[in-house]
Parts: sequence; C-alpha cells; structure tokens
Amino acid sequence: MGGILYNSSGLPIFTLTGLPGLENSQHWMFLLFRTLYIVSVGTNGLILFIVKEEQSLHQPMYYFLSLLSVNDLGASFSTLPTMLGTFCFHLRKIVMPSITFDSCMAQMVFIHFFSLMESGVLLVMSFDRYVDICKPLCYTTMLTDSHVVCMGLLVITHSSCMDFPLPFLVKRLPFCKANVLSHAYCLHSDLIHLPCGDITINNIFGLFTVMSTFDLDAALILFSYVFILRSTLNTCVSHLCVVLIFYVPMVGVSMTGHYGRHAPQFVHTVLSLIYLFVPPVLNPVIYSIKTKEIRRRLGRMLVRTKF
Repeated sequence: MGGILYNSSGLPIFTLTGLPGLENSQHWMFLLFRTLYIVSVGTNGLILFIVKEEQSLHQPMYYFLSLLSVNDLGASFSTLPTMLGTFCFHLRKIVMPSITFDSCMAQMVFIHFFSLMESGVLLVMSFDRYVDICKPLCYTTMLTDSHVVCMGLLVITHSSCMDFPLPFLVKRLPFCKANVLSHAYCLHSDLIHLPCGDITINNIFGLFTVMSTFDLDAALILFSYVFILRSTLNTCVSHLCVVLIFYVPMVGVSMTGHYGRHAPQFVHTVLSLIYLFVPPVLNPVIYSIKTKEIRRRLGRMLVRTKF
C-alpha cells in the first residue's frame, strides 16, 4: 500500500507536521506556542472569574462574553495536545508523530465546532449591542435571562448540527497514499486533499457551511453595525475588533483551502495558525482594555494582591 499506515480497524493513520521550512527554529516555536497557550488560558480564565465574582457584570453582554471565553478555551485545548506534542517530537528528533483516524476525527469535530460556535457568539453579541444602543428602552424586556439562555442554546445546537456530518463525510473517502497532514492538527479542509477518490460532496458541504454560517453571520453582524454606527461607535470598538480578528483569518483559510492549492505551503500554515491562535489570545485582552467594568475589577484585584 505504498507505506501507508493503517490501524487494526483498517482506518488510516495520519502523520502530523510542524512548520515546514522552520525546522531549525523548533525550540523558539515551541516556546512561542506554549506562551500563547498560557496567555490564552490565563486571560480567558481571568475573564470568567471576574464576570462570576463581580455582581454588576451579571448582565447579558457579559454572559455572552463569558460564553466567548469558554469557547476560546475549548478552541485552545482542542489543538494543544497535538500541537505541543508535534513540536516535542521535533525537538527530540524522533520520527514524525502520527494520529489515529478516530482521534483525528474527534479533534476535527472539536476545532470546527468551536469555530462555528465563535461565529454564532459574535452574532448574538452584535445583537446585544444593537438592542442596547438602538433600542435601549426595550433592552431589559428583549434580553431577559431566559432569552439569553435560549440564544446560547440555539448557537450550540446550530454549531452541532453543522459540525455533525463532517467525520462521516471524511470516513467514506478512500485513502490510498501517504496521509501526511499539512499541520499539527486535523482540519477538514486539509483532510479532504489526501484521499484519492471524489471529494465533490465534501467540497460542497464545506462551502455550504462557510456560506450558511460564517458568511451569513458576518453579513448579519455587518448589517447590525450599519444601524449601530449611526448612533455611536466607541462602545462597540472592542466587539468590532474581535469580529475582524476572527473572520479575516477564517475567510483566508477557507479561500486558500478551496482555491489556493498552488499557493506556497507556508501560506496555508501561517493562515491556519493565525486563525486558530490569534483570537483566543487577543479576545480577552481587547475586552479587558475596552471594558470599564472589567478594568475596574482587575485593578482592584491587582491592588489587593500588591498589599
């Protein structure tokens, strides 16, 4: 079978790769990504703690912010085992690390689920800002605790439904060549380039997911900001920055995955790294800087620690 690895169930085993062309910088890359994980987990955990402890933050806006932090933690933990494990293998100059089909499918499901979730959370956050700024008198009646819970459950349900078919669509494909992934983690757009069979259905479903979820959510968010910008901009700068940080790399990864097959490998690698690692790191930083209530609570915590 040309050196292809299979497990006892006849399913392929995938080989993980680090950063092609940067083999001599593995020590620095390992330190960089370990630092990014620490910053992401620490800052998002701090946001959750502050929102939980500060009674004045028990409002819809901060409930959605907490959901965003939980989602960012999930996205970080989804890639952490294979990402750091791959760099450890390279540092010790051991044979290229691999991942079983089932583990790869599980990681792919989690990565795409949290990506879909983030898009949905950003949409409901923009709706929260729209109601708060454009219809302030209706805010307390439109965004009650029960409505917030329903919106959160709707986002989770929608993300699950869009994510559910992915492993089944990949499992039906025939793998008959060296199954070397382009990254240290499993992405649907990467996996569908490995089979030797027809991937038309996978391509169509991938484009449908992008258009019906990411593109639609982005359009609705933009539409809401058309109204918001007529009232004020300052209170929404943080959310607008988070939206751009998420959607710009995501669209880049999607477009290069489907239409940039002849682009240099480092383009795919860099875009996917930005897409997965930049939002979890910058989201809590942006909201900590731009949200007065969180800055105030954080300041009190720092003063208390100092004395």
